[in-house]
Amino acid sequence: MALIDPARVHSALADAGFSFHIESLETCDSTNARLLLRAADAPSALVLVADRQTAGRGRRERSWESTPEGSLTFSLLWHLPPEKIGGLSLAIGLALLRALNKFGARHLALKWPNDLLFTPPEAEPGKLAGILVELATSGKKMTVVIGIGLNLHRPTGMAAAGLTDCLPAMPSREDLLAEILLQTGRVLAVVEDYGFAALRHEWQTHHAYQNCAVSLQDAGCIEVEGVCRGVDADGALLLEIPGKAGLTRFFAGDLSLRPKLEENIR
Repeated sequence: MALIDPARVHSALADAGFSFHIESLETCDSTNARLLLRAADAPSALVLVADRQTAGRGRRERSWESTPEGSLTFSLLWHLPPEKIGGLSLAIGLALLRALNKFGARHLALKWPNDLLFTPPEAEPGKLAGILVELATSGKKMTVVIGIGLNLHRPTGMAAAGLTDCLPAMPSREDLLAEILLQTGRVLAVVEDYGFAALRHEWQTHHAYQNCAVSLQDAGCIEVEGVCRGVDADGALLLEIPGKAGLTRFFAGDLSLRPKLEENIR
């Protein structure tokens, strides 16, 4: 498969209103790690896309294997004010969902704090994409490196999903990357001006476990159970816990969200 062509991606972004600098590699260890090394001097909107990552990683240092046939993996460097960082992984998930919907994707949902799911009727949800946001300081602004790993095809032997499961036709990788960058740029502009709070309602309309009974787990052990009431303006998860007044906030950390019951709770 031919290497992703930055010129073709730029051509698809001709009417975006802002520009990205796109670099394409056949193989690297980790696109996030490479951009973090350049954080001090790199401008916003630097994109590194790799056909193969030999040391790609996700949340909690989980590995993410990538091949040009099976996945689209890339990282984007951006500068943001430190006070606008809250909820960033949720905002990026929303941008990814918007982009895939442009190609006619169906049955997509967001999972706190950084996953995009394929949720077909009467079938188990499957992870379609993951997001890893890493930070570095750079003067008065924070440098964020946003890594995205998107399955193009369902990984063999894994409880996951591929883009071929939810799209009527597969776009080229260049068109796919361009639309994701376009939607991500739009979301980041909103975040920079208003923070995640301006996107919170839209995110919750696509939340897989909104008003569902859930358990929060850490390293496979249940930490707390309750009813998920969405997220707050900073992207913290809000749980209604039996026996406790009000809502309790949880930040990403090492917590994982798992559905406890099938039915929604009002």
